[in-house]
Amino acid sequence: MKISEEFSKHALEYEAHNIIQNKVINKLLKEMKSRPKYILDLGCGNGSLCKNISWEFEQFVGVDFASAMLELHPNAANIEVMYGDFNDSTLFKVLESYEFEHIFSASALQWSKDLETLFSDIAKLKTKISLAIFTSGTFKTLHTEAGIAPLLRDKEEINRLQKKYFNAAFEVVKYKLEFKSVREMFRYIKSSGVSGSRNILSYTQTKKLMREYPIDYLEFEVVFITS
Repeated sequence: MKISEEFSKHALEYEAHNIIQNKVINKLLKEMKSRPKYILDLGCGNGSLCKNISWEFEQFVGVDFASAMLELHPNAANIEVMYGDFNDSTLFKVLESYEFEHIFSASALQWSKDLETLFSDIAKLKTKISLAIFTSGTFKTLHTEAGIAPLLRDKEEINRLQKKYFNAAFEVVKYKLEFKSVREMFRYIKSSGVSGSRNILSYTQTKKLMREYPIDYLEFEVVFITS
């Protein structure tokens, strides 16, 4: 296969993933009441949030455990990218040596192994937050039709935990992502980070689900925790 054809093959999946991510980022940034100069981005990925900040900042620190994504992140004298896992509390010992004015996380914290400990670690940095976390309401119809349990936490659990550590606003937002066909939808699911890369249905079960799937869109549910 030619390289151009390979790019074309995955173009829809890549664009679809970024549609939701960009909606989340745009909401986080649009609702900012301040223009912080010292910023931390947990789960920064390839720098989508950094690229969309419209104001000048003194220092931006992006943390991610995917080194390949960090290689794509913007780099400048006032931008530092750090290889680290927010599931590891020792990371926050390092971050405590910085002085941040705001902490962002656009679409990563749903993969925390221990969300309560993570919230506790974030709270210890004693700064404003803008966190967006995908919930179990994401891919709701898929889970129901397939008879499988969601990977992610529900919004009630996230709200209960965040109340223990933050004095913050809590908002639930639902998005829809439409597809031209169910096949394209399932291709997206397979490559989506929200799927957790799990493959628990057999080939026969997957084909049956594709034939009988009742809608042509995917649901996403995101909670926004902001202070």
